[in-house]
Amino acid sequence: MRNRKYAIKLVIALSFTNWAGSNLWAATAEKRGREIASERDRRDTGFGDSKANASMILRNRQGATSKRSMRVSRLEQKGDGDKTLVVFDTPRDVKGTALLTYTHPKDNDDQWLYLPALKRVKRISSSNRSGPFVGSEFSFEDLLSEELAKYTYKYLRDQSFGGRSCYVIERYPVYKNSGYTKQVLWLDKSEYRLWKIEHYDRKKSKLKTLTYSGYQRYLGKYWRAAKFSMINHQNGKSTDILFQQWSFRTGLSARDFDQASLKRAR
Repeated sequence: MRNRKYAIKLVIALSFTNWAGSNLWAATAEKRGREIASERDRRDTGFGDSKANASMILRNRQGATSKRSMRVSRLEQKGDGDKTLVVFDTPRDVKGTALLTYTHPKDNDDQWLYLPALKRVKRISSSNRSGPFVGSEFSFEDLLSEELAKYTYKYLRDQSFGGRSCYVIERYPVYKNSGYTKQVLWLDKSEYRLWKIEHYDRKKSKLKTLTYSGYQRYLGKYWRAAKFSMINHQNGKSTDILFQQWSFRTGLSARDFDQASLKRAR
């Protein structure tokens, strides 16, 4: 009887130890994931504003491609998320189409789409942001700036990617209506640059993978990738965005990102 009681106590003790250990690991993993994401955010703060020209290449399941050219502007906001304006210049059927985005760390984000054929501005509702942006494999949600407070985080492991030693972390959207249940990120340990993001849909299946390449450093501090490549694993389509002619601290102001700017931008 004494041996049986001892065995029961031992099982209980081991179970508690395992439970406590798993909870400690979870808490530590969340803290470490947050620290890595915070450091990346810190390193990319303070650029002020930026402009770039870009080409978007859309590829269907059979490999046929179409190309668009666009301009991208961004403005940092103190105490709030970034403002972003995307304007298409070619081809003719999308020329003048523009998307204005106000990202907010905690509140619902704001997005407006100007359609020149209709000569009107359409507000993108939060429930529609998982839909494709102008037929590409990038969703409206993918065009939001990556605000730290929009996610919770968890460190997974260290892993090499492309010959670079990387941190691998998961992040989980805290805002409702996200098209993703989680994203898995690879960031290099040297500069905290993003090299890959795996996106998981609302059914927790892998939906898309975004990879970055051709990084260059600007103002001696801010890293920007020259190429974003998004592959949709479920429909076989892909979209590349190629950036050229980055410029920073160009004097952009809030007026360049009001709703009237959608029509002026063309």
